Amino acid sequence: MSNTILSLDQGTTSTRAILFDADLRPISSAQEEFTQYYPHPGWVEHDAMDLWQTSVRVIRNVFTDTVTDSGAYPAALGLTNQRETTVVWDVETGKPIAPAIVWQDRRTSNTCAKLREEGFEAEVTNRTGLLLDPYFSATKLAFILDQTVGAREMARAGRLKFGTVDTWLIWNLTEGNPGGRVHATDATNACRTMLYNIHEGAWDATICDRLGIPTEMLPEVRDSSADFGETTLFGAPIPIRGVAGDQQAATVGQACFRPGMMKSTYGTGCFALLNTGTTPVTSQNRMLTTIAYQLNGTPTYALEGSIFVAGAVVQWLRDGLGIITDAKQTLELAQQADPEQNLYLVPAFTGLGAPWWDAEARGAIFGLTRNTGPAEFARAALESIGYQTRDLIEAMHADWSATPEDTTLRVDGGLSANPFAMQFLSDILGAPVDRPANLETTALGAAYLAGLAVDLCPPPEEFAKVWRADATFSPQMDAALRKEKYDGWTDAIHRTLSKR
Repeated sequence: MSNTILSLDQGTTSTRAILFDADLRPISSAQEEFTQYYPHPGWVEHDAMDLWQTSVRVIRNVFTDTVTDSGAYPAALGLTNQRETTVVWDVETGKPIAPAIVWQDRRTSNTCAKLREEGFEAEVTNRTGLLLDPYFSATKLAFILDQTVGAREMARAGRLKFGTVDTWLIWNLTEGNPGGRVHATDATNACRTMLYNIHEGAWDATICDRLGIPTEMLPEVRDSSADFGETTLFGAPIPIRGVAGDQQAATVGQACFRPGMMKSTYGTGCFALLNTGTTPVTSQNRMLTTIAYQLNGTPTYALEGSIFVAGAVVQWLRDGLGIITDAKQTLELAQQADPEQNLYLVPAFTGLGAPWWDAEARGAIFGLTRNTGPAEFARAALESIGYQTRDLIEAMHADWSATPEDTTLRVDGGLSANPFAMQFLSDILGAPVDRPANLETTALGAAYLAGLAVDLCPPPEEFAKVWRADATFSPQMDAALRKEKYDGWTDAIHRTLSKR
């Protein structure tokens, strides 16, 4: 064994492996895309075998580059994954009984609507911290069981197993594990199934009974840094010691260990998690209460909010309007924009996410003049990301009794590389924004959790000390202007909502 850590990052469109050194610096990586299937409108599926086979190949590719010749295998493996995606497999054949239903899939919307009409949503939220939505695993699992004759009886007999993607991969990775295959997940993935009671730290019998889900098929829930068995498939035993869902892994990778710290990942959309400490905070603003990570049996909780359109607004400038040919052009255009024009772009192309949750809202632009051109559109697009983030933070702080000055915001994702967008984010928040030196925060978080379990990585408070920012954006906007601009955005939002 060497002082390296392997991170396996299984995402929605590709699988990636990264080998880190003991200082958590990436040494080598490999990535492979796989196919998404859309059999009906609103349905999104994976072949779960693709998730497994691409995982094997990217690990072998990394090992070919760095491990095979030297024989210095990693000291531990950390795993992070797309959350909520649902797999059910037959332990006798080792094969899934149905396609994996992806987190984006909406086929169980009617089931959720019926349960909501029956008054079950409050029960779900009180127990799981989640909203009753097809986004989560529970109704996906019930759908698979409903579609397979005798599935529930097979599950009660121990023949069928359920897992989110981490569990499915752990089961396959531990084929040669001395104690047998491991059927386990961690608390961050369990809490996204809509079956896990985050207050009791256990699968919730009431919800399982309501949905007809046999508890015998559910995995054991462990800490995020724990023993998940070992894999012997790559030439030498490698202990699996870290597991976390992708957004929680990014929170760990950003070293957001102190209450009040927040990470925001800007990809196509945006996922923001605010650390609220060891006490779960119940949202009054339709935020999700979730587990950020769990160490030594103690969960650390977070409020989570999502923005549907972040980087996608830049894609719209390119593909929809043809204003730009490359995302990097938005920086120069935004800097050239007329400062006297107050253009507001509300990118509700597919509705509005948190805290508005208005699926019927549609995009709108306010403040157009004869002088409005590509530069003003580019600036408004980038500013919309800052405004939407402030909406999230204001809602979170209303739930958690904090002020923007209490928050440390750490950003990652492709859009965080745009200095104009990040400076405006800091300005409109009136708070610093930190961008990390290591942008591989999701894989880094999984590697850290694995390294922590084998004593290669320091405890959280020490890891936080070595976290480094590539850039810090400090607010430069006058407070009066900040209020004026945000008031204008709030007015634009209310004009856009489908129910005013």
